[in-house]
Amino acid sequence: MKVDVLLGLQWGDEGKGKIVDVLAPQYEVVARFQGGPNAGHTLEFDGIKHVLHQIPSGIFRSDIQNIIGNGVVLDPIVFKREVENLAQYNLNLTENLFVSKKASIILPTHALLDAAYEKSKGDSKIGSTLRGIGPTYQDKIARLGLRVGDVLSPNFANKYKKLVDAHKVILEFYQYDYADKLAEAEAKFLESIDFLKQFTLVDSEYVINNALTAGKTVLAEGAQGSLLDIDFGSYPFVTSSTTMAAGACTGLGIAPSQVGEVFGIFKAYCTRVGSGPFPTELMDETGEKIRQEGREFGATTGRPRRCGWLDLPALKYAIMINGVTQLIMMKVDVLNIFDTIKVCTEYRLPDGTLTSQLPYDLCDDEVVPVYRDFSGWEQSLEGIRDFDSIPPALAEYIAYLEEELQLPIRFVSTGPDREALISREVATA
Repeated sequence: MKVDVLLGLQWGDEGKGKIVDVLAPQYEVVARFQGGPNAGHTLEFDGIKHVLHQIPSGIFRSDIQNIIGNGVVLDPIVFKREVENLAQYNLNLTENLFVSKKASIILPTHALLDAAYEKSKGDSKIGSTLRGIGPTYQDKIARLGLRVGDVLSPNFANKYKKLVDAHKVILEFYQYDYADKLAEAEAKFLESIDFLKQFTLVDSEYVINNALTAGKTVLAEGAQGSLLDIDFGSYPFVTSSTTMAAGACTGLGIAPSQVGEVFGIFKAYCTRVGSGPFPTELMDETGEKIRQEGREFGATTGRPRRCGWLDLPALKYAIMINGVTQLIMMKVDVLNIFDTIKVCTEYRLPDGTLTSQLPYDLCDDEVVPVYRDFSGWEQSLEGIRDFDSIPPALAEYIAYLEEELQLPIRFVSTGPDREALISREVATA
């Protein structure tokens, strides 16, 4: 068996949680491979909205083994709160939720460092969620961080104090007032560490590879989006992890040859949270209509998302670097209200030339999107489950995208609920 990978192809918030929930019955293992509590994966079913931040989106299926992989940065406080929020659903979390011993731990001082760094940037802020993600990955790369397995060590308290003392020096350098905030968060943190110990802490690379050897089906769940990748995203306005399919290998401990299908998720338009380049952004009435119709407010931060038309050069780039085999288009219903829908087909560079490639630096190379117009379908898609029943204008829109992207679109999402989905049979690789 191989590991199928599911990831976002834009700047995050594509709707990964819903699709993991939909695909989950086909898999016996669902594993998160990167990111942390900055992720907000939303699932909606039975009239209830669920938002998961660190726990894999297969958790509502009792027969699925859910794994928080080594590439994830785990906030024990958020983890405890997530688990407690799920208690009402009578899920066997201590039985079907496993945490990698090699996952990095977010300390309270990591969040304080995040705030101090962001404040120091002034008008050049990245738009961090201030969850301590970046500083935790920073410590990981500097070989200073703590990992989940360390909580089992008799020397954990000393390791924790040593790292916190190092963080205090940095906070004092930035003249950041941390004492009261740290005292409050630290008590919750230590309580959450004890809570974490009741779960099964594993060498997840063995668990996943043993599952593959046993012929089990595995789905790797990514967070954020490809255009936020630390190497290939719109740097420096990116996250701190590898959000691409390659991240599943390093974030779970699987060989590249073990990757099977790569499901790429994208919205029928684009959104972005925080700072950074966004060529097709609409800072007008149309952009606001998309925001309100799509309920485009961050699941983690509540911040309003920036909205714009679909960007094909960026989407093609993400497909290329991920080796995507199947596409999933989300939130098509948000465009129901428009009589005309635009798609960016290429960029006009400052020297007047046209390109369909993503420039090295979108921050400095101000590009002008070149659009193609499509007629809107201007009708509700509620209740449509069969592809042959969709409006002709939507069928034309989908056919154009498949031709341009040279990939099949397997699912078309027509609403937030897990049942609001048009499924198409496609040949697998």
